[in-house]
Amino acid sequence: MTERPVVKRTARAILLDGNDLILIKRTKPGMDPYWLTPGGGVEASDSTVVEALHREVHEELGAKITDVVPCFVDTVEHIGTDGGVSGVKVQHFFVCRLESMDPAQRHGPEIDEPLGEYEIVRVPFSRVGIAAVHLVPLSLRHYLDGNIEGVRAMHAPDLG
Repeated sequence: MTERPVVKRTARAILLDGNDLILIKRTKPGMDPYWLTPGGGVEASDSTVVEALHREVHEELGAKITDVVPCFVDTVEHIGTDGGVSGVKVQHFFVCRLESMDPAQRHGPEIDEPLGEYEIVRVPFSRVGIAAVHLVPLSLRHYLDGNIEGVRAMHAPDLG
């Protein structure tokens, strides 16, 4: 099997605040709402994927995060502007804790020139909470459904 080129990378936060998971409810005209984790594309100006994560979380939520731990990677085909597959998009998911959040500090294209709505929501970080929303990507929903306890354990004090 040939290796597909990585043409896009994203950094996304599985952002915990106590027993809650912080998500963005995304509503676009003509589409059913869906929920996703805060984050976005790694830009050339980002020195690391983790730096991109911090930048994106601040842009989308006006938030600062701590205890960032790599958690899950999702690889999907990336569709180019011509409609054909141009390679793959790799999404890096990190479990982290909310340190602070001030939605008044939100900025960036999603906020300044929104296509639809970006609503900050909290759902219980439980199987029931995750099942109550249309969380994308589906692979993350399945991962979290099978690993709630394991994800929480990534912040155990004896992890090292």
